[in-house]
Amino acid sequence: MTLPFGARLRHAMDERGPLCVGIDPHASLLADWGLSDDVAGVERFSRTVVEALAERVAVFKPQAAFFERFGSRGIAVLERTVADARAAGTLVLMDAKRGDIGSTMAAYAETFLHKDAPLFSDALTVSPYLGYGSLRPAVELARESGCGLFVLALTSNPEGAEVQRAVREDGRTIGATMLAHLADANADATPMGSFGAVVGATLGDLSSFDLDINGPLLAPGIGAQGATAADLPAVFGAAVRNVVPNVSRGVLRHGPDLAGLRDSAARFADEIRTAVASA
Repeated sequence: MTLPFGARLRHAMDERGPLCVGIDPHASLLADWGLSDDVAGVERFSRTVVEALAERVAVFKPQAAFFERFGSRGIAVLERTVADARAAGTLVLMDAKRGDIGSTMAAYAETFLHKDAPLFSDALTVSPYLGYGSLRPAVELARESGCGLFVLALTSNPEGAEVQRAVREDGRTIGATMLAHLADANADATPMGSFGAVVGATLGDLSSFDLDINGPLLAPGIGAQGATAADLPAVFGAAVRNVVPNVSRGVLRHGPDLAGLRDSAARFADEIRTAVASA
């Protein structure tokens, strides 16, 4: 990879639209597709999503937990899914939300961000709540490998507020502190930095937070969780052009029919383009 993740993501968003589609083979969705809740079902599900959408969306976001629950055979399916998606030219954001300290964080980073790792992905979700500095091994390896990180900042789950909106002694919230760290990490990057934040699309008015981090904003909550593309400008304001809306169930429920998956993804992408253009 000759370009850093932020530049590659900006190009993919401009060319294909900003949509990120999850690859989340949880038991109920497998059942809806008429698939068994086992390794074979997970493999069929994942191959179908990649076949239907790999050349049509900017980013895939496989949720590692739904593969890990089947042990080594599930991890093998995840490895193939990542490889197939990247071979088709789609960026892969591994949703693993890793976070630890020291050598353990370094090992997590190597699992997903080292160019020779079987699960090598374009970007990784990470949790900073052992302190942003605990992410240093992942930040350093991401820079070296041309990868990106998405740091949990203002998440859509109600429980997140007790940590993310807690106020520090300096009067700034924890979530705002994480955004400030990311802005520093992306300083002077063009056309967009590689270190993004996870910010829920269901959170309403976020004008009290500075979302202009010169990096991508992964926005879960579109579709099944209740947010719509039309909500994005009000939530993200001037930063809306860097928003990467994540849709999982809203698209995946239309499978296993390839045309259904493609039509649904295209509708979401068109709605997002229209909302961003009107902002």
